[in-house]
Amino acid sequence: MIGMTSFGDLLGPQPVLLPENIDAEEALLNKQDPVQVAAAHPTASIAWAYLAEGALERGDAAEGDVNADIIAAYAFARTGYHRGLDLLRRNGWKGFGPVPWSHEPNQGFLRSVGALAKAARAIGESDEFARCLDLLEDCDPRAAAELGLD
Repeated sequence: MIGMTSFGDLLGPQPVLLPENIDAEEALLNKQDPVQVAAAHPTASIAWAYLAEGALERGDAAEGDVNADIIAAYAFARTGYHRGLDLLRRNGWKGFGPVPWSHEPNQGFLRSVGALAKAARAIGESDEFARCLDLLEDCDPRAAAELGLD
């Protein structure tokens, strides 16, 4: 009998469940400055996601209204995205397939992709925005809604 993935595809890849980064996650939960967490744990997508989301909040820009915080958010989010891709690949991801939102260690990567989508939209980079939405949909169909991108 063939097993089903968490999204019901009989022949698709199994979901990737990233390992915890306990030190970075605990530091952020304990309200440590995300700048210090990213410096101490530069491979932790969750730290970059926190930085990107904070910059997006400070930037609060409508599409086309670009400021330094939006550009910083874009850079932080892209860093978290690439660090997450590296970790996903080391854990068997082939560039597609389930990366469940429900598995908390996956959320750093998914939040970075969501922040990148928001920053790309703010600077008018519609192709990148669409790519991010497609990636989120491929990873977990509920991720975009969880990130306020529905």
